[in-house]
Amino acid sequence: MTRALRESWSISMATERHPKHGEKGYEHSDANVRSIYHFGVVLAILIVAVMWAMVHTYNFFAKHESLGPPASPFENQRELPRQPRLQPNPAIDLKRYCEIEQQQLTTYGWVDKNNGVVRIPVDRAMDIVLDKGLPARTASQSMPETSVTPVGSAMEPRAMGIAGPCGYMVPPSSDSSESKQRKD
Repeated sequence: MTRALRESWSISMATERHPKHGEKGYEHSDANVRSIYHFGVVLAILIVAVMWAMVHTYNFFAKHESLGPPASPFENQRELPRQPRLQPNPAIDLKRYCEIEQQQLTTYGWVDKNNGVVRIPVDRAMDIVLDKGLPARTASQSMPETSVTPVGSAMEPRAMGIAGPCGYMVPPSSDSSESKQRKD
C-alpha cells in the first residue's frame, strides 16, 4: 500500500503513466450540456430572488424608518454633546485664563483682607528684593533635610516654555534685566 502511495505522490501529472483520458491526452466526449443549463437556470433564479428580496427590504425600511429631512450642505451647525461639557471652547478658555493670570501678576489686590495680605505686581516685588536683598542663613543654622529631585528624572516638573501656556500674551521686552546682564 505504501508503495502505491509513494508512486502516486512522486509522479507529476505531466509524467502520469495511465492518463484518465486515454492515450491521446484529451476528453473524448463533450461537456454535459444539460448540467450546465441546469446550473445557469438555478443561478438566474437565485439572482432574481435576491434582487426581489432587496427591493422589498428597501421598500419596507423606506416606509417604517424615515431618515428625516436631507442634510443641507450650507448648514454648519455643530451639535454639542450631552452634559457635562467640560471644555466646549478651549481656545477661549485659555485666553480667559491667561488674561486673569496677567491681571493678577501686574496689579495690586487683596489676597486675604482679614489678615492684611496683599498681592503686588511681579516687577515691583523684584525691585523690593533687589533693594532689600534675600534673607541669608547664619553659619550655625543647619540645612533642612528635603528630598531633591534629580535633574532629568521622570519626576522633574516640565515647563511649557519660558513663559508657560500664556507666553504668547506678553511679548518679551528688549530691555529686560536678563538681556541687560547678557550685554554686560
